[in-house]
Amino acid sequence: MSLLGKAAVAMWWSVRPEQRTEFGDWHSHEHFQERMSIPGFRRGSRWTSTTDAEGFFVLYELEQYEVLTSKGYLDRLNAPTPWSTRMMPHHLGMVRSQCRIVASSGGGVATSLATIRLSPETGRDAQLQTRLSETLSALALQPGLTGAHLLFTDTPRTSAPTTEQQIRGKDGAADWIVLLSGYDADVVEAVIASPLSPGSLGDLGAQNNATIGRYRLAFTMTPQDVTAI
Repeated sequence: MSLLGKAAVAMWWSVRPEQRTEFGDWHSHEHFQERMSIPGFRRGSRWTSTTDAEGFFVLYELEQYEVLTSKGYLDRLNAPTPWSTRMMPHHLGMVRSQCRIVASSGGGVATSLATIRLSPETGRDAQLQTRLSETLSALALQPGLTGAHLLFTDTPRTSAPTTEQQIRGKDGAADWIVLLSGYDADVVEAVIASPLSPGSLGDLGAQNNATIGRYRLAFTMTPQDVTAI
């Protein structure tokens, strides 16, 4: 899964079982089409947790960082559709990170994904970035894997919360994010159990508080898919 562009929006949240069917319909048939119609949006993907029955991960890949503050994006965030307005309160425990892509290796869209939210130890930022980037570049070539990426949260300065944020309530944010994708879920699991385990990341310079998520692909869309509908 080669990331398309220089920025991204990475989001984690939960949806209760009684809302999941409508959520899937709304997110696939309205929300993704809306987002992929915004200039600068390259690809969206939704992933279902394999360990948390209510968990989702969504990634929007953006042409450049400035898309995050573009009129096209902010206009949508401040004018949600009636369906979006009804669904936003069901995004529980939202963690939403607006990111710069720091390192990205690999290609293709995979079926399995691990997300790792981490932070560097004080004074070890540069060391961790260098060693982690080298590790991810090598992992992307491993059989069973398709991509390994490093993202840094860099929240744009805005004057006020958007309408969508006000409906959801206060969002959390990650710090550094590692994405590891593959076509073999067992290989993805083996990597996060060893070279990307919390202990291994600590040796590279990370704090010992990494949050790991495991997901399978549910849906993906690009702007070309929207024009074909």
